[in-house]
Amino acid sequence: MKPVLVGLSLVAASALAAEPDISALYEVSSEGTTSSLKPGEKGKVILSIKAKNGAHVSDEAPLRIELSSKEATLDKQKLTLADSLAKKPEGATEYPDPRFEVGFTPTAHGKSSIEAKMTFFICTEKVCARQTRTLTFPVTVN
Repeated sequence: MKPVLVGLSLVAASALAAEPDISALYEVSSEGTTSSLKPGEKGKVILSIKAKNGAHVSDEAPLRIELSSKEATLDKQKLTLADSLAKKPEGATEYPDPRFEVGFTPTAHGKSSIEAKMTFFICTEKVCARQTRTLTFPVTVN
């Protein structure tokens, strides 16, 4: 009986080893997000998800981004794939990397932050996996 259990353990271990590292298939960027501004100025949160190595962000599974801040008024707090600035042309087979821009107005002087809770699916030919990320963007108003 023990040889069978060892054999099953080896099969299970090799199956787990074959699973791709999903986090290596994409990169989340906030490049261009406003980090410092003067009182009364309007800032912008910029988020993009760049797929790598033949993967893509699913346009069929739900993509949600929830923005929040105690020290800023956001132009929009809930985003979906429909809010992405990058659109898939009709009939195209390529998946564009989603990119979002949301304006904000600080409500207090000093240091503040904006939080983004993201849920999306990264897919390859073999797997589609749910990803969650939480990012915090520091903003200074002076």
